[in-house]
Formats: sequence, C-alpha cells, structure tokens
Amino acid sequence: MPILPRRRLVVLAASLGGAAPSVRHAAAEESAADSVTLVVPHAAGGSADFIGRAFAGPLATALGQAVQVENRAGAAGHVGASVVARSRPDGATLLLAQSAGIVADPRGPRGEREDLLALLAPVARLSTCAYVLAVSPQLDVSGLPALLARARARPLTFAAFGVGSENHIAGLRLAEAAGIALDHIAYRDAAPALRDVAAGRVALVLGMPATLLPRLRDGRLRALATTGPRRLPDLPAVPTLAEAGLPGVTITGWHGLFAPAATPPPLLARQESAARLARESAWFAEALAREGLASAACSRDEFATLLRDEAAFWRRKARELDLLPG
Repeated sequence: MPILPRRRLVVLAASLGGAAPSVRHAAAEESAADSVTLVVPHAAGGSADFIGRAFAGPLATALGQAVQVENRAGAAGHVGASVVARSRPDGATLLLAQSAGIVADPRGPRGEREDLLALLAPVARLSTCAYVLAVSPQLDVSGLPALLARARARPLTFAAFGVGSENHIAGLRLAEAAGIALDHIAYRDAAPALRDVAAGRVALVLGMPATLLPRLRDGRLRALATTGPRRLPDLPAVPTLAEAGLPGVTITGWHGLFAPAATPPPLLARQESAARLARESAWFAEALAREGLASAACSRDEFATLLRDEAAFWRRKARELDLLPG
C-alpha cells in the first residue's frame, strides 16, 4: 500500500493559566525538545486523525510545548507506528494509534514483521469506542437472537475493513463470544464493504458509530445491537449485546498514546500526567462525544496489560484461521 503524503498541523500551547504547572514544567525540563510531533498513522480525515487533532490542543496546554500533528499513513497504521518506534526517546515524538494498528500483525515500511509492543511504550489510553452491529434491511432477521440462530445453523459472512483491522478483530471477538462461525470478507476500506452489506451481498458488519450512522439514518443499513456496556446516545432504541441476548459481552476498540520504548520512565510518567489532563479537558470530551466515543481512564500498567491480552487474542485467532501472511 503506498504511503500517503504527510499532512502537518501545529498547535501552539494555549494560555497555561493555573492548570498543572508542575506537570508542564517538569515535562519541559525532562524533554530536550521545543515541540512535540504527534504522529497519526492514518490519512487525514479519518477517525484517528480527528481524535489526534482534537487531542493536540489540550496536550499542548498540558505540556507547555507546541504540538505538531503529522499524518504518516500506510500499511494499516504500521508505517507511522514504526516511525515513532525508531525515533529518539527524548519526548519529541509520540504516536496516537488505534487498537489494531498495534496488536494485529504489525509490519514495517518494507513489509517486515515487527513487534510494536516491544518497540513502543504505552503512555495512556485516551478513548474507547463501541461498535454497531448492522445488517442489510433485506436480511430477514428480527433481531440479534435470530441472527445468531442463523449463524449457528450456517456460517454468515461479515465485512472487514482489511485483515487485522479494528472491525475485523471485533467480528472475531463476537464470533467467539457467541459461539458462532463468521467468515470474514476483507475489503481495502469501509466504503465498498458497506455497499456490499447494504446490498445484501455480505450478511453483517461491525463499525464505529460515526462510520455507520449516515447509512443507518437513511435506511441503507439496520442496526441490531451495539457492543459497549451501555446504549449509544445516537441510537437509543438499539440494545447492547448484553440486552439483546449475550449477557456479559462487550466489545470495544480504543485510541491510545505511545512513545518510543526507550523513553526514560520519569518522562513517561510526566507524559502520562499530561495526557490525563488533556483527556479530561472539556474540549476533548466534546470532540469524543461528536464521534460517538468515550473517554477511557486507566493506568499505564493497566493499558499495557490490555495490549498484551489483545495481542495474544489476535495471534491465537490468526493461527486458528490461517490469517497471517508468510
């Protein structure tokens, strides 16, 4: 996949006021950099890009440094992640990544397999996202129980926005939790996948709310369930998986902040504190809500455990289903 042109946006630190001066001053002293580059490993205009740009302003305020957003797209996010992993661990370069870009078959710019969990240090989880389980209006199922019954009788297809993508992993997790067989159909991106689901050529899709809402509102798709712990404000009539017949089951993705693995622990701790302040800002909370996302607080250690668990799940499913290339 070709690397798309880099796009840059520089956000200057806003008026610092009285917000966490110790975090800002300590971070500035620990880091030799005058500014921070926040790498978003996807093209401008997507969900990760939106989150990165919304986060840059509050992060600049918390750090007391200018934050420059740079898009480094390619290889499902692995190109940008590799750039950050190989950058100097001086606080000048950070990565804003989505879950699958870190845990699923990471590959570098030349296609070589990389262990991004070893090359990157988690700083903070910023947001979580529930998915919407949607089908074509042509599919004759009354709700989630009927869909699951059909899938238990005969495997159904589901649209994946690339092998190892967020919604591919979500589909694998749904199949395992429900005890059903789902055959993934991989697409290069969301648009053709959603067209095929709407036309009834593929049975179902799991997608982020912002991606599916326009098609749900105009009737091209029909939502059967959402995958988070509670109903989505934009889809109040759509039950959660637990409400619809899969008690205890939630499936969520996330956006997180990462630094090069060799970053000194004191600097990582200060970056985590700055990220927490930025995540808790009203500006960022409003931006998340517009995308149907929620803020997600957890410690660096908890985030690292989550990453290891998700990577282990992907490796197991990839082996079972023979999904990994050469």
